[in-house]
Amino acid sequence: MSDTRDQHPRRDFLLRSLAAGASAASLPLASATAAPSPTPVAAPAGYLWLRPDEQVFVEALVNHMCPADGLTPDGVTLGLAVFYDRALGGNWGQGDRLYLQGPFKQGSANQGYQLGMTPAQLFRAGTEGVADYCRATHGKPFDRLPADVREALLKDLQSGKVALPNGVPSATYFAQLLQMFYEAMFADPIYGGNQDKQGWKLVGYPGVNTANKVNIVKYANKPYRPEPAGIADLS
Repeated sequence: MSDTRDQHPRRDFLLRSLAAGASAASLPLASATAAPSPTPVAAPAGYLWLRPDEQVFVEALVNHMCPADGLTPDGVTLGLAVFYDRALGGNWGQGDRLYLQGPFKQGSANQGYQLGMTPAQLFRAGTEGVADYCRATHGKPFDRLPADVREALLKDLQSGKVALPNGVPSATYFAQLLQMFYEAMFADPIYGGNQDKQGWKLVGYPGVNTANKVNIVKYANKPYRPEPAGIADLS
């Protein structure tokens, strides 16, 4: 999240996000639950797993974290909400590769994910908790909160200051939301997000470019803005 009054708010946020995403300590779920999200197969348009109230929440979330400006469209237009839907409804979200036999104890930050819930279950329970918290605290749902109130709430979730009514640990829940945002923004478009490769274009990433090793040498210390290629372009 970044102040939209800045000259390049989203670019600066995304570049900072990439740096932050490299640290497992700042994203406790990254090493424990992150995996290739949906299987890259053709899927019908629209949502497949998210419930209507969850669709509204995710759309408000990704548009807040990725607002439209002169650099790219908003998060919904970029397909970020669809990425959430496919990821949570797919093998990763359903916990196909996650150990869930317990015991589940309170772990330290460097021990990673310790909950007995799949990513999809954590999302659903956490989102229900946020909805209840917003109604009790602000009298309206997340998508109807002013931008500054949404920003403050997200920061409080990230720091663990918010006690969700159903007991879901808010920092763990937010870490998953944020990790999925990174993936939605920068994963191959075949997974639903990063439509028109806008995320890659924003940071100058070439995508599936077999000549990139040569280009690193060829364009050393020179501007390099390739037209990125995705998996579908090579299929």
